[in-house]
Amino acid sequence: MKQHRLAAAVALVGLVLAGCDSQTSEVKLENPAQKASYGIGLNMGKSLAQEGMDDLDPKAVALGIEDAIGKKEQRLKDDELVEAFAFLQKRAEERMAAMNEESAKAGKTFLEENGKREGVVTTESGLQYEVLKKAEGDQPKVSDVVSVHYEGKLTDGSVFDSSIERGSPIELPVSGVIPGWVEGLQLMHVGEKYKLYIPSELAYGEQSPTPAIPANSVLVFELELLEIKAAKTEE
Repeated sequence: MKQHRLAAAVALVGLVLAGCDSQTSEVKLENPAQKASYGIGLNMGKSLAQEGMDDLDPKAVALGIEDAIGKKEQRLKDDELVEAFAFLQKRAEERMAAMNEESAKAGKTFLEENGKREGVVTTESGLQYEVLKKAEGDQPKVSDVVSVHYEGKLTDGSVFDSSIERGSPIELPVSGVIPGWVEGLQLMHVGEKYKLYIPSELAYGEQSPTPAIPANSVLVFELELLEIKAAKTEE
């Protein structure tokens, strides 16, 4: 996280907090501007908390905004602010690294125990799967497009994505998904349903696409292969 990004985020949170520091119970959330102001504060607060900034002092933030708006002399020198921002950035990075390491260890432990269960197969890559429903249909190739129903969960059971919940299967190229799916789909026959346990290195690793999936997460998918469609050819 860059220093200017942190500074902007802190300033925005402060702007929201400045007018309601001591009497938040009296703040009205009635008109669009008030509701939008609350939404900005809520979203930025969540973002800062996710980046390890959950112990910022809202009173100090509000004081900085008040001084800036009132064109008062700033109470800290620029070099002090630069040093403070650098400290927060380093601390956030250290916290994130520790969380990532903890998640990786937890994922490894989960897979080690899960692989011992009857019916669970572990492939050479580390992908684990179990067959929930067998069928005798064709198997897709990496060049194919398939239609699937799926539900994705973390190892604690929390759902982060589900075509089943949306009530609509999706079509996708076998080659255009995470490595765990690329491998898993090619093992399946049309009509089968598998449960895939995907190590983080075959999923998103440290680069999660959404806060709903922590870095280094093992992903658990119930995946049903509905149909294989002919791969598109270039004219």
